[in-house]
Amino acid sequence: MEELVELKEKLASNRPDGWDKLPDIPLYMDQVVSYLTRQMVCFEEGDALTSAMINNYIKDGLLSRANGKKYGQEHLAYLTAISALKQVLSVREMRALVAIGRENGTSQQQYDYFCRVLDRALNQASEQLNEDAQVEDLPGMVLTYALQSYAHGLACRRLLEIMARKSDRADLLLGGKKK
Repeated sequence: MEELVELKEKLASNRPDGWDKLPDIPLYMDQVVSYLTRQMVCFEEGDALTSAMINNYIKDGLLSRANGKKYGQEHLAYLTAISALKQVLSVREMRALVAIGRENGTSQQQYDYFCRVLDRALNQASEQLNEDAQVEDLPGMVLTYALQSYAHGLACRRLLEIMARKSDRADLLLGGKKK
């Protein structure tokens, strides 16, 4: 099926720019939004970040404020990660993950790690996809991917709880109290 071949190819080959390829000149909000649409695998318009969403992430403390209305490499790196993670994590969960990540490395190190893990995940999804499937096989494939997402989501949330309990940043995820 042609659409499955295209999907498999996108999953196998589309990757966000690495840190060294992120624009090294500050961008205005409209340029950021335009740039981010090219950073991630997107199939629908609603998958992309909007300026309102970016402003909300700043208000929620997930992202630092722009420097005089301009966004630099660090902003672009975090927004790229947010574009992917917003599909599966709440803002509070992302904030906890980012805060703990900041304690363990520079923004560039965190982004490089994000890109490596994203690459592995997209490759696994691509390898699992049977591009020779027929229309009648699609419901089973959808169910498989959905239940894998569910199972990984359960594991992810539990790991965040464990991580928060073992960290001085438990307040971010556990509402201010260690369990």
